[in-house]
Amino acid sequence: MKAMINIIKEQMNSFYLVQRLAKFQLRIDNQGNYLGFIWEILNPAIQMAMYWFIFGYVMRRNAEVDGIPYVYWMLAGISFWFFINKAILQGSKSIYQKYSMVAKMNFPLSSIPSYIIMGKYYGHLALLAVIMVIFWIGGYYPTWHYFELIIFVLWSYVLAFSITLLTSTLTVVVRDLQMVIQSVLQGMFFISPILWDRSKDMPELLQNILMLNPFYFLAQGYRAGLLTHEWYIINHWELALYNLALILIFLYFGAKAHYKFRARFSDFV
Repeated sequence: MKAMINIIKEQMNSFYLVQRLAKFQLRIDNQGNYLGFIWEILNPAIQMAMYWFIFGYVMRRNAEVDGIPYVYWMLAGISFWFFINKAILQGSKSIYQKYSMVAKMNFPLSSIPSYIIMGKYYGHLALLAVIMVIFWIGGYYPTWHYFELIIFVLWSYVLAFSITLLTSTLTVVVRDLQMVIQSVLQGMFFISPILWDRSKDMPELLQNILMLNPFYFLAQGYRAGLLTHEWYIINHWELALYNLALILIFLYFGAKAHYKFRARFSDFV
């Protein structure tokens, strides 16, 4: 528990440093691109158009989902994915990639995955703003449930950090873990109700198993804030408590592993 508290303190104390490094990382990532930061929105937009064409038009013929046009249902559910996928993948390899840059500095190593994640978070917020404008044009106007959306937007960041704190430490020790993480994320994407949702047609036991996927909670939460106008956290408080416990577990073991191997990072790198 002490390790987890220390990690949280490090994040709070290095907040402004993380913001500066995140902006610098964004410039590096988009260096040489004429459109620069716009690619953080344009690239996901192209992928979403492809997903809509394949899963929405070709496979479903634009059939509605719970009375909602598929394109809006899909956009709301997938909006968090591009952030959390990139954040976990790039954050997981951030320490062994960036360690040499800060090895001789008085720099909190737990902030390395933080600023990588924050850089992707800026892109997520910009993409979400564009999606919200599309929804307004389509007749889905802002409601009080946008406050719930804010909770889920923050939740996505905390979940990404809690997972990455653990994986960024373990991948320093075992580099092959990066490939495992990539495969697991791909699997979790396709079993989440992001592009499809037939869970109501499945046995109750299988439905409950699918709901253990933390991305299920985020996808449904974003939809509640943007489309269905349901207080999802309150109506599904058991699921909310489970996902909160999952974050605390990742933070606990991530902090323990981070402090255990932190002094030996130079040996593994």
